[in-house]
Amino acid sequence: MNITTHPNDDNDGADSEDAAHGAARGAGAHTDAARGDAAHGASLGPVDWRAWGAGLLGTAAGLVIAACLFLSTTR
Repeated sequence: MNITTHPNDDNDGADSEDAAHGAARGAGAHTDAARGDAAHGASLGPVDWRAWGAGLLGTAAGLVIAACLFLSTTR
């Protein structure tokens, strides 16, 4: 996932519905029908519960290690 821009970002230029440069956010009507709406794309798929569980277990282990380190250095 090293793509930082959408493929059509630089191809179209300014749309007639775009707000003028420097206008307040939301000041102009902007429809993105020509480019497609990335916010309503395909679903992300199922949640990988094993990966989330491993991440939570690793976080808990890190907190235990940090607590042990704190307790061993405070006295």
